[in-house]
Amino acid sequence: MRAIVLAGGKGERLRPYTTDRPKPMVEIHGRPILAYQLSWLQHHGVSEIVISCGYRCEVIKEYFGDGSAYGLCIRYAVEETPLGRGGGIKAAFALLDPSAGDEPIVGTNGDILTDLDLSAMVTEHQRRGVLATLYLAQLRSPYGIVELDDARLVRAFREKPELPYWVNGGLYVFSAAIRSSLPDRGDIEELTFPQLAAAGQLAGHPVRAYWRPVDTVKDLNEVQHELEARPLPSLPPCRGI
Repeated sequence: MRAIVLAGGKGERLRPYTTDRPKPMVEIHGRPILAYQLSWLQHHGVSEIVISCGYRCEVIKEYFGDGSAYGLCIRYAVEETPLGRGGGIKAAFALLDPSAGDEPIVGTNGDILTDLDLSAMVTEHQRRGVLATLYLAQLRSPYGIVELDDARLVRAFREKPELPYWVNGGLYVFSAAIRSSLPDRGDIEELTFPQLAAAGQLAGHPVRAYWRPVDTVKDLNEVQHELEARPLPSLPPCRGI
């Protein structure tokens, strides 16, 4: 399989860790977030990856090179000016090996850690025959919840519970034909996905899995503690990464 990884973020809320590197290259237990992600992709059969990058892209290139040392083929779509998620994905499409034909393409934001069963999501995408499938993560409250009874007496406290809603998890499976629907510049969530939804060509894949975007220093600290307590079996070292 093939994958496109969006790794151009400056990660301003992760300063000072991102002063000299893009957000996906911030380290967790000595490995960049992007290394965990490539391990996860390879674990599910991805061998060709295009990394869409911009800010401090040389840091990513120096670390991963062409991917051959890790059993991968890695190319880089470098944005001279920010293209947005939609434009970045479209530019990366041009670097994918066309010989794969209509095989699905995985897309992901480069700041996510997950143990989602990607293979099952790809299979579901193919079964439904849509242009795009979104991974939907269960929304978790950022705050503790207080439960009251009818007399407004406090009966329980629930620490950051899951809520009955789903959010776009920043992980996608695309059919190759989506390329013509992508913008040259702009956000895929604002420009492409609403059009696909209106046409019945956008599916959701709501599954409970470990899923953590790393956006802030607080997120980084929490993820480090979580992986200490519960290593993810689907994130083995990627042949030395």
